[in-house]
Amino acid sequence: MAQGEGTLTTIGLPHEWCNYGELIETFKRKYDLQVNELQEDAAPGDQIDALSANNASPSPGVPDVIDVGMSFGIQAQKDGLLAPYKVTTWDDIPATTKDPNGYWYGDYFGVLAFETNETVVHNVPRDWKDLLDPTHTGQVALAGDPRVGLQASETVFAAGLANGGSLDDASKGLDFFKKLKDAGTLLPTIAMPDSIEGGATPITIRWTYNALAHRAATNGTPPLDVTIPTTGRLGGANVQAINASAPHPNAARLWMEFLYSDEGQNLMLKGFCLPIRMAAMTQGNRIPPELMATVPDPTGVVFPTAKQLGAATSLITQRWDSVVGVDVK
Repeated sequence: MAQGEGTLTTIGLPHEWCNYGELIETFKRKYDLQVNELQEDAAPGDQIDALSANNASPSPGVPDVIDVGMSFGIQAQKDGLLAPYKVTTWDDIPATTKDPNGYWYGDYFGVLAFETNETVVHNVPRDWKDLLDPTHTGQVALAGDPRVGLQASETVFAAGLANGGSLDDASKGLDFFKKLKDAGTLLPTIAMPDSIEGGATPITIRWTYNALAHRAATNGTPPLDVTIPTTGRLGGANVQAINASAPHPNAARLWMEFLYSDEGQNLMLKGFCLPIRMAAMTQGNRIPPELMATVPDPTGVVFPTAKQLGAATSLITQRWDSVVGVDVK
């Protein structure tokens, strides 16, 4: 049936991100289908707008599928923009990263990790408590402003998990970052690739897929270490969903089956995006050893529910100034 439709229309899939370029080409070759790619750099909000604007009168130029953050998937479901579909490998997807009825579900994830410039830092941190070592004074940076940026606020959330907090209590993360500030360890500068490479922000906390892609791009100059902390392993997943008015609904379902197959998940891993089925695939020895060697082991990662993440984000953004008091910019 998908072959009869002839085409899949995607949106917001940059070829360099998560190895989507190879994923798309493999899908086309494997199933003899064309892929119409709309606006590779479309942000999640743009993808939802593309569904909403064309929901009443679908046309061939409407995306069949989207790849967005969980909150956007939830909103799109509430707005009636998504069609439910459960892939064959549904049971391998962690419960907190999928809608129980199949309206959206995680396809890949990142874990908050330490990216360290080893030219500047000679004792690479392995856990959150290591950041308090006096040798790291003036070395630790966030990858955004925790008052407005999700990556940075989730970093605070993750630190709390390692310091007496829980998925239902993010306040301990604020307490930990106050300790970093009081110790003179926390920098007020948002880390960027140039500042990491130049040593101005030599220890940066950010998602594994960003850090690993950066490490690959620098190719050892400077040497960058990417370590998932021993404790406080917080994951964040992106989700896939099918347009309720998809012009090519069968091609959309075939695309989902491909992405969530061992082949599709391994191709994502090749692009440094940890596959959502990683735990099950690791247990079944279905990830090539040479591919596993390119990423840190995320065993023990936890995924907050949308409600837990929303509560933690609200707490951190509202109380950062009063508890930590660092103007990160």
